[in-house]
Amino acid sequence: MENKSLLKDRRVIEEIKRHLWIESEKAGHDIGFDQASADWLEHFSKAWMQYHMPNKTPSTHQNNYSKNIPSKTQPIKSKSNKFI
Repeated sequence: MENKSLLKDRRVIEEIKRHLWIESEKAGHDIGFDQASADWLEHFSKAWMQYHMPNKTPSTHQNNYSKNIPSKTQPIKSKSNKFI
């Protein structure tokens, strides 16, 4: 799915509006919706899609991410290699 097509989703528009407000506050002036949407699409759209649209994101992202999460049955080792 191309990132710009996300702009049809009202949830994405709400996220971009929130991003617009935050980034405008940081900048001390209104950065405008176009700049905010371009920045959000570049920096946050992949994570948003993985969370909100897991079936539409490439499976490689999900597989890499899930490998880093220990399962409930997998023991967790501390830095000293002792089981917690």
